[in-house]
Amino acid sequence: MASHHDCWQCGTPDAGSLFCRYCNSLQAPTPDYYVFLGLPRRLAVDPAILQKQFYAMSRMLHPDRYTRRSEQEKRYSLEASSILNDAYRVLRDPIARAEYVLREAGFEIGEQRSKDVPPELLEEVFELNMALDELRAGDSEVLPQLQESRHNFKLMLARIDSVLEEHFQRHDGQQDVASRRAVLEQIRNVLHRRRYISNLVSEVDKQLSSRNA
Repeated sequence: MASHHDCWQCGTPDAGSLFCRYCNSLQAPTPDYYVFLGLPRRLAVDPAILQKQFYAMSRMLHPDRYTRRSEQEKRYSLEASSILNDAYRVLRDPIARAEYVLREAGFEIGEQRSKDVPPELLEEVFELNMALDELRAGDSEVLPQLQESRHNFKLMLARIDSVLEEHFQRHDGQQDVASRRAVLEQIRNVLHRRRYISNLVSEVDKQLSSRNA
């Protein structure tokens, strides 16, 4: 969806989303990553298409191309380059992309709190925390248990990522806003669980690294 505005340079209505279709002057860039990149608002993004668009726009928007242009276009070039880099960084990562779409749709993401243990993980988390406490106290006999826990949690993350991909496809296939929001709600819940497990893996890695240092 292109944005509609008057060109700041020639004043022509409906100038276009990035370059004026009449005088070709660079316009104020939209902060919407999908609109900016000219991509459909989908959760399943083709990495090759995203990369191709990124490189093409990087060449078009590089500040060196605007050294002899107006101060306004120089400023817009810097702004556009910054948005482009942020958009590419976010949209190429499935998790960051999902969180971006959720935020744009008005969903609260929030920080993961350590006390928010998913109910189905209570036993595993309890045993893991016990083992970590023992390791911190100097008991190296729990190392095999921690390695096994890390392996199991990594497998959980892989399964969750597969579930997310299925949700992405379901979201993109919905035709109405209500149905898409229902899938987004499910995605948010899956991301919440994924974030918690990812934090557990990071904590185990941290303790194992400090043990080997």
